[in-house]
Amino acid sequence: MKEISAFDVIGPLMIGPSSSHTAGAQRIALLARKLFKGEPKKARFVLYGSFAETYRGHGTDRALVAGILGFQSHDERIGRSFSCAAEAGLEVEFAFDTENRDVHPNTADIFLWGKNGETLWVRGVSPGGGRAEIRGIDGVAITLSGDYHTILVEHEDAPGMVAHIAGKLSENRINIAFMRLYREAKGAKAYTIIEADEEIPKAVLHAIEDHRGVAGAMLIQDM
Repeated sequence: MKEISAFDVIGPLMIGPSSSHTAGAQRIALLARKLFKGEPKKARFVLYGSFAETYRGHGTDRALVAGILGFQSHDERIGRSFSCAAEAGLEVEFAFDTENRDVHPNTADIFLWGKNGETLWVRGVSPGGGRAEIRGIDGVAITLSGDYHTILVEHEDAPGMVAHIAGKLSENRINIAFMRLYREAKGAKAYTIIEADEEIPKAVLHAIEDHRGVAGAMLIQDM
């Protein structure tokens, strides 16, 4: 169980009126940006529940665009993120769903398209206090917070894959705090998420990728 610090109670250093609707939204989008393998040229946001109802007053829309641009929660450019997106050549659009009650009220779906044909669909939730969780990637249900130094590995659901990933971390003396496996179906696409206590060198990432069953791996740190 993760301990809650005084910082968690007080809230994040942020620009905007709401830790959940502004800083949390920014963090969802920043995680999505870190998960995206290319340079985004278009982002589509689908907002649910209270995100959809109060997005303009709480700056949720500007915070989401800022996260895709890579801005941190305290970046003064958040207030003009739409103009920053236009300058960067990033097309953005929004859609709203206030009827679906089967999702957390602070939920956003983010669809990204890259300049070289890359695509990504991420579902994120802002549970409060400026925190964020990724609950889905391309239709696969996962849980990813970005609170630790994290590796996300996309791979085949096949025998030996988890042992390969854990072995490379062990060889480099990386202590695993949490390790979780998610998959579409038996033998289909799978994701392994490893959260570590210390910074993970990129050499470990490359070692994990050096396997025919691994489609890709990425580091998520310095959030």
